[in-house]
Amino acid sequence: VQLQASGRGLVQAGGSLRLSCAASGRTVSAYAMGWFRQAPGKEREFVAGISWSGTFIYYADSVKGRFSISIDIPKNTVYMQMNNLKPDDTAVYYCAAGGTTVPGRTRNDYHYWGQGTQVTVSS
Repeated sequence: VQLQASGRGLVQAGGSLRLSCAASGRTVSAYAMGWFRQAPGKEREFVAGISWSGTFIYYADSVKGRFSISIDIPKNTVYMQMNNLKPDDTAVYYCAAGGTTVPGRTRNDYHYWGQGTQVTVSS
């Protein structure tokens, strides 16, 4: 599975940004998809996860109500719409594909990773 993330940007607090993750590979739909982020000096943390069917969707408490993850199956692309961004959301964001169809919430639940994309939120 290959993952290509895009959508990096610099926004002001309260602004919005949409990240995309294009997935390729013959069995990509067998995996759950997730977004993680890593701020400077911090551990990589779970942000959101979704199954390809869209049945299972999970969010970290810190982004609930502000971020929305979705899938475009024909395009094999996962999106994360980020609204009401805060300076604490500043991080490198990574998309990942998991080993099962149900999205996990830890790094160990995901086996394939895209390159990171920088999101910076200014106050």
